[in-house]
Amino acid sequence: MSQRLPDRSNDFSAWYTQIVNRAGLADYGPVKGTMVIKPYGYQLWENIRDIFDKMIKDTGHVNAYFPLFIPKSFLAKEAEHVEGFAKECAVVTHTRLKSDDLKGVVVDPESKLEEEIIVRPTSETVIWSMYKKWIQSHRDLPVLINQWANVVRWEMRTRLFLRTSEFLWQEGHTAHSTPEEAEQETLDILELYKELAEDYLAIPVFTGLKTDSEKFAGAERTYCIEAMMGDKRALQAGTSHNLGQNFAKAFDVTFQTKDNKEEFVWATSWGISTRLIGAVILTHGDDKGLRLPPRIAPIQLVIIPIAKNEEEEKDLKDYLEPITAALKKSKIRLYEDWTNNSPGFKFNEWEMKGVPLRMEVGPRDIKEQKVVLARRDEKGKLFIPKDDVFENVQRILDNIQLKLITQARDFRDKNTHIVKDYDVFKSIISKGGFVRCGWDGNSETEAKIKQDTKATIRCIPFDEDPKELTCVLTGQKAKHEVIFAKAY
Repeated sequence: MSQRLPDRSNDFSAWYTQIVNRAGLADYGPVKGTMVIKPYGYQLWENIRDIFDKMIKDTGHVNAYFPLFIPKSFLAKEAEHVEGFAKECAVVTHTRLKSDDLKGVVVDPESKLEEEIIVRPTSETVIWSMYKKWIQSHRDLPVLINQWANVVRWEMRTRLFLRTSEFLWQEGHTAHSTPEEAEQETLDILELYKELAEDYLAIPVFTGLKTDSEKFAGAERTYCIEAMMGDKRALQAGTSHNLGQNFAKAFDVTFQTKDNKEEFVWATSWGISTRLIGAVILTHGDDKGLRLPPRIAPIQLVIIPIAKNEEEEKDLKDYLEPITAALKKSKIRLYEDWTNNSPGFKFNEWEMKGVPLRMEVGPRDIKEQKVVLARRDEKGKLFIPKDDVFENVQRILDNIQLKLITQARDFRDKNTHIVKDYDVFKSIISKGGFVRCGWDGNSETEAKIKQDTKATIRCIPFDEDPKELTCVLTGQKAKHEVIFAKAY
C-alpha cells in the first residue's frame, strides 16, 4: 500500500507537491526555480495544447516562431512594459566560457557583449520589431500570429507548474487596422479560453476586466478568466490584452489606410501556460491523487488484467484483444498494465495518476463474459457484459467529464459570497473564498484592502451590477461590482 497523501485540509501545499511528484508529472530542475516536465505531465500539456491550437487555427490564426533572445534596447522602447518585467528578466552579458587552471571553467571577460541580451519574458518587443518590417498597408492587416514557446521570468518563490522561472505557453500577437477590431479579437480569444477551461479542463471560470493596477504592463485593457482552486484561492488561468497602439508607437509600426492616411496599428496579445496543469490538480485532485477530466487525460482507460500464471495471462490477452481493438478504433486513449505488480498496487498507482476509468478483467470475468469498470470519481464497481463495453466506456467518460465540471462549479458557487460589510469581508477572506462586493473605483481603496487582507481584485466581472451597491471599505457609491480573493 502506498503512503497516504498529506491531509488537504491541513497542508494543501504539501498535498499539491506530493501529487505532482507521485503522479509523475514533473520534477525540479538543476537550476533553482526550473522544472522538468516528465512524459506523463508533458502528454497532459500536449493534449491541452493541441485542443487550443485547433481552436485558434479554426478562427484564422497561424503559428510562427520568434527568437528567445531580445536586445535590451527593445524592452526600453515601451516604458510601462519594461517597468512591469524589469525585476524578472534574465540577462545575457557574455558569449563564451574558457578554461582556467585554478578556477576551472570561467566566463571569458573578453567576450562581453556591447549590448546585453534579455532572455524573453514575453515576446511583444521582438515581434513588434518584425511587424515593423511586415506591415505597410491595410492590405497587410490583420496579422493573426500565435507562438508556442518557452519564456523565462526569474521568480524568487516558485512552485511546480504554478510559478517557475521557465515555463511553456502560447502567446498570441495580433495587429489590426481599427480599435474595434482589436477589441473584438481580445474578447473573442477570452471566450475561447473560457471554452477551453470549462469544456475541456472542467474548470468553471469568471470572465471580466482587470483593474488598472492588475492589468498587463503596456496594455490598455486586460481581460481574464479566474478560477477557484480547491483551497478556495483564485488562480488566473488565462489573460487577453488589448494593447491599443502602445507597441505600434514604440516600434513605429504604421500602415496606409484605405484613405491613404498614415496610422499606427492596433494590437492585442494573449496567453495561457503550463499553469493550467496546476489548475487541473488544484481543482479536481482528492485524497487519492489526481482526477483528470477525460477530454484531456493522457490515458482515459487503464486496463488491469488479473492473472496468476502464464496460461491465465494468455487467455486474458485473447479475451481483451477484440475489446481493446474496438476502443482504440474509436480513439479511446487506453493503456494495458501487464506489469508484475499486484492488482492493489496498480489500482493505487493509476488512481494517483488520475486516470478517469479503470477496467479489471480476470479468469472469472472471462467465464462470465463480462468486465469490471471502476470510475475514478466514484466508489463502487460496475459489471458490464463484454459486448456492451464500448457503449458504456464512452458514456461513462462523458458522464465523468460532466460530473467534474458540475462539482467544481458547485464548490465555487458555494464559496462565492455577496458581501456589503467590511468586517464580514475580512472574515471570509481569512477563511478562503471569493467575495463579490462594491468598489468605489479608487486605486487607493484597492491597495488598502490588499494591505489589510492580502486579497486582490481578481476581475470586474462582465455580469457586474453595481447600481445599488456601495464600496465595501469606504461606503461610497460603488463604481463597479468586483470579485476579491487571495490568489496564487
